Amino acid sequence: MRALRLAFLNSWRGLRHGARTERAVRLELVLLVLGVPAALILGATLWVRVALVATLLMMLAAEFLNTAIEKLCDHLHPGQHPRIGTVKDLASAGTFSTQAVAMLVWIAALIDRVG
Repeated sequence: MRALRLAFLNSWRGLRHGARTERAVRLELVLLVLGVPAALILGATLWVRVALVATLLMMLAAEFLNTAIEKLCDHLHPGQHPRIGTVKDLASAGTFSTQAVAMLVWIAALIDRVG
């Protein structure tokens, strides 16, 4: 139980640090706060609501991983380096992919609800 509590505290510290220092994390937290009620209204079924919220959480998770990779790269090589730039670009592409998935799911839910 202690290990679980410590893991939660580590995650909480990471969440707070990301929210304080990263604009993209703050933006996605705002999307999550606004998106949960919107998902409850837009989702026609429980599973659609779950999918809508899950995509927002997935985007946030990808943003945290992207931020962690960028921080690590900056720590290992503070200056400009082409290979480090490639690593950061790949991490950014991962966040973009999750955003595309979220957009597809939200558009599908909207079409399903309206149509």
